[in-house]
Amino acid sequence: MNLQDALFNWLQISLVAAARPEDGAAVETREFFEVILREDHGLQSFAYEPEGDRYRIDYTAEGQSRTQRFDAELADQLLTDINSNPKYNE
Repeated sequence: MNLQDALFNWLQISLVAAARPEDGAAVETREFFEVILREDHGLQSFAYEPEGDRYRIDYTAEGQSRTQRFDAELADQLLTDINSNPKYNE
């Protein structure tokens, strides 16, 4: 998995885990992507912030600070899909 895909997947599941802290599967999946970011891509730190109609991810790799931005509507889609499915909201 390339870095951009790993960051986007981590962002999506992080948004789900933040909105649904009782969702153990979301928390475990977020942790899984954090391992990928650290071990496969060598990121030392990473965090996201909303930025208008985008999310900004600031991360450090190889001692250098970097930034990646993703469309908020696309990033929020997983949470929207989960919340709209009654089987996940019992």
